[in-house]
Amino acid sequence: MSSYYDDLETRSAAERASALAGALPGQVARAQALPGYAELLAGVDAARVTTREALAALPVLRKSELGAAQKRAAPFGGFTSRPAAGFAHIFQSPGPIYEPGGSERDWWRLGRFLHAAGIGAGDIVQNCFGYHLTPAGMIFESGARAVGAAVLPAGTGQTELQVQAAADIGVTAYAGTPDYLKIILDRAEAMGVELAIRKAAVSGGALFPSLREFYAERGIACLQCYATADLGLIAYETPSMEGMIVDERVIVEIVTPGTGDPVAEGEVGEVVVTTLNPDYPLIRFATGDMSAVLPGVSPCGRSNMRIKGWMGRADQTTKIKGMFVRPEQVAALVARHAEIGRARVVASREGEMDVMTVRIETSGQGEAPDAGAFEASVAELLKLKGKVELVPPGGLPRDGVVIEDARSYE
Repeated sequence: MSSYYDDLETRSAAERASALAGALPGQVARAQALPGYAELLAGVDAARVTTREALAALPVLRKSELGAAQKRAAPFGGFTSRPAAGFAHIFQSPGPIYEPGGSERDWWRLGRFLHAAGIGAGDIVQNCFGYHLTPAGMIFESGARAVGAAVLPAGTGQTELQVQAAADIGVTAYAGTPDYLKIILDRAEAMGVELAIRKAAVSGGALFPSLREFYAERGIACLQCYATADLGLIAYETPSMEGMIVDERVIVEIVTPGTGDPVAEGEVGEVVVTTLNPDYPLIRFATGDMSAVLPGVSPCGRSNMRIKGWMGRADQTTKIKGMFVRPEQVAALVARHAEIGRARVVASREGEMDVMTVRIETSGQGEAPDAGAFEASVAELLKLKGKVELVPPGGLPRDGVVIEDARSYE
């Protein structure tokens, strides 16, 4: 296997600047022609947007604006270059937000990351990302096909069957959230089954150092990428494991949250991404994620910008078990039950696994409920099962926090 996916990864700074000058004007013009950008890009001279500095002068598109536009003009809000029926897939993420998906080779560009993770022809990938409504399963499957690997489309759950399939088929690589592989390995050990998994490509949650070490001790090289349903691959780790290298088909900016103004190199800010995907030309799309630029070039020889990886959220939205939990979902839970005065979601870790605890402050109205009365609503509205703890009126802090991330990322 070649060290690099293609020649794009080792371009000089001058080559990158030239390629950007050639690609950006057309992408901005393509976006201008779409109804969703009628106001955002009004009056912009696309031909002059040839540099990162010129791009930074354009307005930021926020996910809340995208969601509002989709409600006005379902399903994509006028931000795609094809009609809905022109895409191979239409996905739904919490919000709801709808995302398109193409069947063209490596439409989300995950092949670049999987190649860096050492996955290719001869590998069988157990793809434990979900295939139901959300796009992660298809995103990683298309990447695996691009590098010539076979795929076991496993999803999550039915862990004993997954262990048996992995053993019978001879699975060599795992794709999924960082912690689900540990569940598979623990179950395999309990069943007395030996697995041949030696590579792991993970995303959808933080890869904690202790968990990476757990895999390394078992002979599994685990690398992570940063990707979203809207943008596809944004950045990825290589075996050098010094930050994440930005993908070749996106432009990443780190900006002051709420302003869109780029911060100095090394400062923490919000990740804003412009994609060169002609089907879904998102221009300065604010992810809500925080990160920072790493100076210099990766020891692996790939020359594109590096970022430190995920460093929290600009808002209170938090990813738990690979799924985003948003403040508006917590508000919907409170609104559904008159017995609830306030609610606070706490993300924590137990045994290398994410745990969601929903602390509910009772309102004092009516009969005192028990925690079980809210479990179904928690699962429905937050899209995850979690522990429910009741606290008396006044038992939650009045600090404005509705989603607390109590996990340590050190």
